[in-house]
Amino acid sequence: MPTSESPRSRALALAVLCAGMLMIILDGSIVTVALPAVQADLGFSPSGLTWTVNAYVIAFGGLLLLAGRLGDLVGRRRMFVAGLAVFTLASVLCGVAANPATLIAARFLQGAGGAMASAVSLGMIVTLFTEPRERGRAIGAYAFTGASGASIGQVLGGVLTDVLSWHWIFFVNLPIGLAAGLLALRALPADRGLGLRAGADALGALLGTAGTMIGVYAIVQASGHGWTSGRTLGLAAASLALLAGFVARQATARSPLLPLRVLRSRNVWGANAIQMLMLAAMFSFQVIVALYMQNVLGYGATGTGFAMLPAAVAIAAFSLGLSARAVARFGERAVLLAGLGLLLAGRLLLARVPVDGAYPLDLLPVMLLTGGFGLAMPALTALGMSGARPEDAGAASGLFTTTQQIGAAVGVAALSTLAATRTGRLLGEGRPSPEALTGGYRLAFEIGAGLLAAAIVLAVVVLRRPAPPAAGPAAPRADRAGRDQRVSAG
Repeated sequence: MPTSESPRSRALALAVLCAGMLMIILDGSIVTVALPAVQADLGFSPSGLTWTVNAYVIAFGGLLLLAGRLGDLVGRRRMFVAGLAVFTLASVLCGVAANPATLIAARFLQGAGGAMASAVSLGMIVTLFTEPRERGRAIGAYAFTGASGASIGQVLGGVLTDVLSWHWIFFVNLPIGLAAGLLALRALPADRGLGLRAGADALGALLGTAGTMIGVYAIVQASGHGWTSGRTLGLAAASLALLAGFVARQATARSPLLPLRVLRSRNVWGANAIQMLMLAAMFSFQVIVALYMQNVLGYGATGTGFAMLPAAVAIAAFSLGLSARAVARFGERAVLLAGLGLLLAGRLLLARVPVDGAYPLDLLPVMLLTGGFGLAMPALTALGMSGARPEDAGAASGLFTTTQQIGAAVGVAALSTLAATRTGRLLGEGRPSPEALTGGYRLAFEIGAGLLAAAIVLAVVVLRRPAPPAAGPAAPRADRAGRDQRVSAG
């Protein structure tokens, strides 16, 4: 993909990529507040209702690596536009669904389209923006889009469901998807890709996709069957066996789906591991804080969404206004640690929320500290993409987005289950429902704080420090060398 585009054309391309990503991220949260209305209208059983979320997550998380590699082969713009088209069509099918089976199938198709578009987005950004500070600003905007989209989705989902109907949470994607797709054809530089003759590694695709899908399925169904049940452990074992076969295949395949050279950089594999810990804490926070506000404090769906908007504003302030300058001055590692520190402080505050919590005192400071995500995510994204060759950018992008989905799925499933278990135990002891619920939520927040503390330790131990800039006439060369060292560290 050419990188000699004018600043204006690159800005338009970034806007298109962010718009497509916003639509996809919105859909992940906009559905959650509409679930009661969907259940009442279509007659879902309580267990069946969860599949409106699970079907999307399984398809999205399972197809990311395959979509990223196919993007390298057939062209990333082509894959992005095709993904938007599939996602938009599936959104219409969701909106007109008249029974549970149709909605679940359409949601699976939505997840597939989302994976196609998301898997190549980062690859296009890092090839479009090659200058470090400019790339930092672009990644900051992209990270903000992902982080704020979930909060906006909760507000929009509540408003559309209350004012119109649940069908419109899907129909709203139609004009956005059409506009983003048409603009993508104009704004994104055309790239031919390596060509399918370079090899799509069909066996690797089968092993990787099946292993990831089964793994995500094991996670999302664990809350209903138990983490130590034979069903969950059997699925986990099957997933691990398939993924082990996938890794072995990547080491020997002529054209691997995920070239293992991408993982030789300790910054790359370290960033992906840190991201899983951070996203597990972040997404579970979003779900469980919403439950606390509704089930304990008595907030409605729309009120909950608006109460979480300060988090999106804080993330915007950090990611759009500060992250790129901070990375240019202090390096990705230092900025990442600062962001993780802010997030950890917020989770520690949440671990003491009372039954009769007051928003200004107990929740607003947490929302503002969540702005640390706007520092951490751009720095982490830069590290996660740093070791990829241009021809591997799609695969690295797919890997990074895959670990996002796995981290989010594990966090929500595990912490929600543990919170429910603690709540059930407290209810069995005769505690009032609000007190029992709060006790369960506190446990989840404590575990979230532990995950963030582990991410900080991993960042300190694994990630390499950026080389200090040299002074004098040789400084520019030293700066370039330092950047090269950070890019290829490991």
